[in-house]
Amino acid sequence: MTTKATHPADTPLYPIREVSRLTGVNSVTLRAWERRYGLIRPQRTAKGHRLYAYEDVERVEHILQWLNRGVPVSQVRELLDQPAPAEPQAPAIGDWAGQRQQWQAAVEALDLERLDTLYHQAMTLYPVATCVGELFKPLVTSLEENWGDQLGAALQRATLESFLRSRIGTRLYHGNQVGTGGLVLISRLPDAHGMLWELLIALTASDAGYRVQLFDDALPLSEMPLAVQRLNAAAMLVCSGQAERTELFRRQLPKLAEQLTVPLGLCGPVARIREQELSDTQVAVLGDDPLQAISRLKPLTRG
Repeated sequence: MTTKATHPADTPLYPIREVSRLTGVNSVTLRAWERRYGLIRPQRTAKGHRLYAYEDVERVEHILQWLNRGVPVSQVRELLDQPAPAEPQAPAIGDWAGQRQQWQAAVEALDLERLDTLYHQAMTLYPVATCVGELFKPLVTSLEENWGDQLGAALQRATLESFLRSRIGTRLYHGNQVGTGGLVLISRLPDAHGMLWELLIALTASDAGYRVQLFDDALPLSEMPLAVQRLNAAAMLVCSGQAERTELFRRQLPKLAEQLTVPLGLCGPVARIREQELSDTQVAVLGDDPLQAISRLKPLTRG
């Protein structure tokens, strides 16, 4: 095996699969950082295989640090070699709009392979909170506004939900192993059209350090006190993108909030729709934005 003489002969060299294992960045992204952005410059064997020195691995870690601060990948190169860290810039609106358009096209085409590529690209390059606020929440809002009763809408929704459930479910599992916060139970309300909002709330709560129990089906309101007690939960959150039935907010949720020994939070578009009706109740109206909802939940679960 031969290499270019850009490092001392005794410098350890790593193949791309090992760099991917060490850094958590998949090989597709590593190649893109090299070819498209010139962020890393691996050596090559005589057969063209990439080899990375330890300094290259460190550079990948530095790239991730900038990306985790919200800096777009296209702007990372000019920051890497600066002696003092610069203040990160938020992703350009046009960049996020373009990503949302790509997601929407993939959902409409039922293109699971494309969705997988887009998901890993976003979650690798940006923090979870940024992905939720700039990508997933606006995407779900736009899709639900367009779906209505059109032919194929149910299929698109089911495809996206199934895809996100598997990906987010994996993150929740690993997050629960290391999370130090209380356990949050999350269920959708009876009339909710699927679990997209439930998934976004769960992802955001896990990223904030909570352990999360996500119910795939709407948990009956009558079972929620038992679930809180048996699972020793710190909060019970209910979500929906629909207005739901008026009776739910006039009597059932306020009564449930009085029965629970932990906060009962309302999340998703339903929170905006029904906020005034719950103003004099113990139900915590957390809002339709996942990031804001979990931020509002935090002071309620300290004690």
